[in-house]
Amino acid sequence: MKILVIGGGGREHAIIKKLAESPKKPELYCAPGNGGISREAVCVPFKAVDREAAVEFALKNQIDMVVVAPDDPLSLGMVDALEAAGIRAFGPVAAAARIESSKVFSKTLMKKYGIPTADYEVFTDSAAAIAYLERAEQKYPAVIKADGLALGKGVIIAPDFSSACEAVQGMLDGGMFGESGRRIVIEEFMTGPEVTVLAFTDGTTIKPMVSSQDHKRAFDGDQGPNTGGMGAFSPSLNYTDEIAAVCMETIFRPTVAALAAEGIKYKGVLYFGLMLTPDGPRVVEYNSRFGDPETQCILPRLDTDLVEIFDAVIDERLGSLDIRWKPEAACCVVLASGGYPVKYASGYEIKGLDEAEKTGVILYHAGTREENGRFYTSGGRVLGVTGMGITLEDAIRKAYEGASEISWTDFFYRKDIGRK
Repeated sequence: MKILVIGGGGREHAIIKKLAESPKKPELYCAPGNGGISREAVCVPFKAVDREAAVEFALKNQIDMVVVAPDDPLSLGMVDALEAAGIRAFGPVAAAARIESSKVFSKTLMKKYGIPTADYEVFTDSAAAIAYLERAEQKYPAVIKADGLALGKGVIIAPDFSSACEAVQGMLDGGMFGESGRRIVIEEFMTGPEVTVLAFTDGTTIKPMVSSQDHKRAFDGDQGPNTGGMGAFSPSLNYTDEIAAVCMETIFRPTVAALAAEGIKYKGVLYFGLMLTPDGPRVVEYNSRFGDPETQCILPRLDTDLVEIFDAVIDERLGSLDIRWKPEAACCVVLASGGYPVKYASGYEIKGLDEAEKTGVILYHAGTREENGRFYTSGGRVLGVTGMGITLEDAIRKAYEGASEISWTDFFYRKDIGRK
């Protein structure tokens, strides 16, 4: 069996590692992949958004399944293109991926079908948006979101009126997020613990994975700019069985049903960013794929063949599959280039990888390349170090023990992952 994974980050490395554990012993390919992935799969040099190249490669090499992991190729219709060519693909079609690629689409869907989320308004004109923010009843902080994809950085929490105006004008007038910011959502600020729940769905059945929490800010104490994610842990201690049952009835099943009612069969992974507010769980955001770095602490806990799960989703028989999870906790710490997420240098040799692996951690490569048996940095987020343990404390300790062995010129990582 031949499987091609689209993408080249830590999330894709986690998917590749889990697929490699399958009893089906698949032959693995990854496009474009990275240095670490090249040790476990054949890396194919085409961009993750290149639909034509993906179709051509899959047909030429008789690929049995293509797993489309990142948001950009999903929103651009890579699954549509693959399916049109008769290739089995895991991931939502473009119409379904709009649940992530358009905040306006997802908020409208939730409002129409009564799925709990923050109150909001949509704007395309900065003067109208500012007039809305000037209302006497407007509360701060306010949340300003770009409608489209912005690498996980398109959300600004404005503490007061002037910073809210700056965000609005930056997006609508200043082109801060390009086309993604031509429409914006202004919504109420919700309070409570944040939890991430990913779920497999075949368009009818939805099966949540184990819970997790991520850390978006660059620095300790949730300081600094938003990033793609500096670490994650699983499970979330805030996500009880009672809350899980409420989410299943009020959010998870209703979301799949709402999409179906709109004529959209959603097949793939649905990511629910949740806020556990005093009034109950609410949706902060949807993503149309595995999260990064959440995947790096969720998939190590999976105790069912991932190939089997992907097949069941594609064939719409997820309801008959029993998905099992290991009881251990997991913590992933992301090591990043100095200056990330703004400006950073690359090309530094990474030291201590073998020593880190000897501590028992799992290393997930992201921004790395391999040259003559050595690894060099090639991106902002460079590595994910995942520790597992009987308790979350054990997992956190192991992750940091492994991370402490690794170094390169000008790097950093948060020291408080798992402490929220």
